[in-house]
Amino acid sequence: MKNQENFFIRTDDSENIFYSTNFKPGSEKDHIIIFNYGLVCSNFHWEKQIEYFENLGFKIITYDYRGHYQSSGIDSIENITFNRIAKDLKLITDKLELNSYYLIGHSMGVNVCLEFAKLFPEKILKMILISGTLIPVHNIMMDTHITGPIKPYLTKILEYFPKEFQAFWKYGGWSPVIKKMVQMGGFNPEQTGLDFVETYLSKLGHLGPELFFQLLNQMHEHDILAFIDRIHVKSLVVGGSRDKVIPNFSQRLLHDNLKESELYIIHKGSHVPQVDFPDLINERMGYFLES
Repeated sequence: MKNQENFFIRTDDSENIFYSTNFKPGSEKDHIIIFNYGLVCSNFHWEKQIEYFENLGFKIITYDYRGHYQSSGIDSIENITFNRIAKDLKLITDKLELNSYYLIGHSMGVNVCLEFAKLFPEKILKMILISGTLIPVHNIMMDTHITGPIKPYLTKILEYFPKEFQAFWKYGGWSPVIKKMVQMGGFNPEQTGLDFVETYLSKLGHLGPELFFQLLNQMHEHDILAFIDRIHVKSLVVGGSRDKVIPNFSQRLLHDNLKESELYIIHKGSHVPQVDFPDLINERMGYFLES
């Protein structure tokens, strides 16, 4: 971000949460955009959106979830929950004395946004929810129900061969075969090059498999259907027509259950349509926020 300022905030359970702004604390309090990234992702996925909205004059907050990158918390992995993450974000908004803000989330970041909207709806102006789901993720991930049965075997491998599994997790992204598999499975390969995938895998390698499994469980157990009818924030639900990770019928279902929502399915978009087609997504997001 331009004029980026970096901060840490201390939580009530003694973790340090890292966040960044493109404005001086106290100088801006309204219409702030807050980005929430996906499962073992990073703010790198928002690169084109941050640039676009900064050029439009928006003030922005990015942050690292507990246990991610510059935030602490990985040593207390059982506390890395959507409830805790939402409360960490509330600490940031309170510290900055914000009066109003927009929440933008991708994939697991949609869970974070919805949990925050459940707990602290008062100051949310609008939400943009990209490639999310309200269905338990084990039932639909990769358009199959086998994620749930496979996961216990993977966790057993991690338990019995921790060094080998962690080494593969950290360095496997260097393999051309894995890079190509991730590009084909998670992105539109006609739009997103291997250079982006390589950077993504490099950042993912810094986050251990234990964190991945913890948050995958959180996504599976997050009972959005139990509270979705209580959320009345105007929302834009976005999906990609070729999403192989969270099929876009999930976004249609989310739209059907959010009372004040619009739906935008981008043609040939993958699980990360904001990376595949940043110009189209940015224009649609900007229109929604300013309308």
